[in-house]
Amino acid sequence: MTDETLPTRPEGVARGEGGRRSGVLFLRDVAVVVVIALLVAFLVKTFVVRSFYIPSGSMESTLQVDDKILVNELQPSVLPLARGDVVVFRDPGGWLPKTPPVVRDPVAQAADTALTFVGLSASDSDDHLVKRLIGLPGDRVVCCDAAGMITVNGVAIHEPYIEIPAGEKNAATLAFDVTVPKGRIWVMGDNRYDSQDSSRNQALPGHGFVPLDHVVGRAAVISWPVSRWTWLDDYPEVFRGVEEKTK
Repeated sequence: MTDETLPTRPEGVARGEGGRRSGVLFLRDVAVVVVIALLVAFLVKTFVVRSFYIPSGSMESTLQVDDKILVNELQPSVLPLARGDVVVFRDPGGWLPKTPPVVRDPVAQAADTALTFVGLSASDSDDHLVKRLIGLPGDRVVCCDAAGMITVNGVAIHEPYIEIPAGEKNAATLAFDVTVPKGRIWVMGDNRYDSQDSSRNQALPGHGFVPLDHVVGRAAVISWPVSRWTWLDDYPEVFRGVEEKTK
């Protein structure tokens, strides 16, 4: 019996088709990896960590203009906030001046939108504020005592992180005596005489309080520039003894 079988494809053709198939499979795998990476980045940005940049000097010298910070979004959604935390929140209404829309190159806008989607950009930073949490719900916060210090639940707090101009004594520009309502917080900038914070917005409908559901999260670290990389301190020693005074 002669070895007469069905004709096979030439070797060169078989290799060519195999190579094309391998290329298609490789591109498919790359696409799957990219999609998964984007999905993970989006989920992390949405539920865990988000990036913001600092547009003003209201938190100097803790935060400088154009610093970038990473914000832990698990606070307060999962974990509670604490006095002394640096928090990022949406404008409660009237705290920020209205700014005209910025006209950008379509390509640059698309790129920024994509980077914002995965949390690598922070195009909405101008719509948010960053301040230090001074009063939790139920706290009585007063400015100022005879020494110019803020008191929380009757306890004077010494704040090493604040900037006060030479010749000034008080730890705030305006006097106040407030009890923080349920579901609200009282916040102040570290650069006390150049900050649109709770003390400066008492005349607005919200009376200077920030709704907890406006809080994006706690600023945890300065991520950029590299020379300023550091964890952000919440200074628990400043508020030691305050909790015991809470009624």
